[in-house]
Amino acid sequence: MNVIDVHAHIYPEKIADRAVGAVGDFYLVDMYGEGTAAHLLDSQERSPITHFVVHSVATKPSAVASINDFIAEQCREHPEFIGFMAMHQDLENPEAEIERALDLGLVGIKLHPDTQKVNMDDPRLMRIYEMIAGRLPLIVHTGDYRTDFSHPRRLKNILHTFPNLVVDAAHFGGWSIPEIGYDVLHDENVFIDVSSSMPFLGNRRTRELVNLWGVDRVMFGSDFPMWDPAREFDTFTSLGFSDDELEKMLWKNAERFLGAPVSE
Repeated sequence: MNVIDVHAHIYPEKIADRAVGAVGDFYLVDMYGEGTAAHLLDSQERSPITHFVVHSVATKPSAVASINDFIAEQCREHPEFIGFMAMHQDLENPEAEIERALDLGLVGIKLHPDTQKVNMDDPRLMRIYEMIAGRLPLIVHTGDYRTDFSHPRRLKNILHTFPNLVVDAAHFGGWSIPEIGYDVLHDENVFIDVSSSMPFLGNRRTRELVNLWGVDRVMFGSDFPMWDPAREFDTFTSLGFSDDELEKMLWKNAERFLGAPVSE
């Protein structure tokens, strides 16, 4: 069986320390990983994880192309990686970069409204959603009690405007506000992942939320380098789900989200 971690960040070695430090400062957590592809792959040796959806976030438009080049290069070097492109709301020609990223072999888009300092349903992003609806899946950081950029209600607006958009509302649909995420989004056509959630929620609440959302749309994710994917896998698979339920959440749902089979 494949095991797909749908939420992992990687950075070039020359900036990895700085990038990981910035993320740790933003979330006020001690980071697990070095943020490099090599350290991510180390976790594969300690777990049954077979594939990682890898991405990075562009905090300025000038970084978009270089990030996409880096992610595509890492995917060519490591068949375990499935690459998502970066995008920024102020990029001058997003359509051209989307086409270029597709040519590079990238298969989706990752956005982080809080670190990109933009409302998730800002008109600049809405035009990007229009470009990718029915073509590319979207992973979007959702929910932060400190800001309104990524509030789940904004995603609800997006989903109603673009019903063909395939979305992973990361972190149970509401990082640090998972109950609000569920209340706002549970009746929408949306996937969620469990990344950066279990260490805060604990085992019992994690299982309760998975059951509320339903195992047909929950996906496993670690949010490396914040957390150790191998340890997150061990925790998730210890929660008492059946083999059939785990097969959906560790593999089959991710394939449906990606819109393509992932070879074993």
